[in-house]
Amino acid sequence: MIRLGAGRLDRIVAVGAHCDDIAIGAGGTLLTLCLARPGVRVDALVLSGGGSEREQEEQAALDAFCPGADLRLTVHKLPDGRLPAHWEEAKAAVEELRERTEPGLVLAPRTDDAHQDHRGLARLIPTAFRDHLVLGYEIVKWDGDLGRMAAYHPLSPEIAERKVRLLQEHYPSQRHRPWYDREAFLGLARIRGIECHERYAEAFAVTKLTLDLGE
Repeated sequence: MIRLGAGRLDRIVAVGAHCDDIAIGAGGTLLTLCLARPGVRVDALVLSGGGSEREQEEQAALDAFCPGADLRLTVHKLPDGRLPAHWEEAKAAVEELRERTEPGLVLAPRTDDAHQDHRGLARLIPTAFRDHLVLGYEIVKWDGDLGRMAAYHPLSPEIAERKVRLLQEHYPSQRHRPWYDREAFLGLARIRGIECHERYAEAFAVTKLTLDLGE
């Protein structure tokens, strides 16, 4: 398996359409990065759930998923499932985020996600973060939109288990969903691990990647 490093990451951006998207799609990666880089700045943006119990869940969850990090979370109040009708507001939120940070890595939804909110946010990211490494995370769901991924971040068994535990612990509002359980999260991580010769992994889509391989 070919391995490429992103160098030292001092700033990370993580965006989600809904509270819990970031943790489901890239929680293990965030845990790994923050544990390895105490004090790393993480700017997190979520477009919906502001002012509700979900915002409280998200704050507590990302505090746990970003241990020791300088976490700065913003949660907006766009209606769930209606992002296309609130395009200007969503775009303004992404552009405001861009103005206050220069990240080495952006974690965002995939552009081919079946959920219109995820897909819409994913398509906004390159309009603001034009020269940045953007990894598109995946979210298991009823739609069955999982595909072949291009990049993998291996997770240790300890990190994979910790991710699943934190998801169950910090998002009680989501436990009623039939797909929101340990088997789904750990099972997908195991499959992605098999694909990259590891025990567990999170997988990402990459739209553009510039390589600097030296002379």
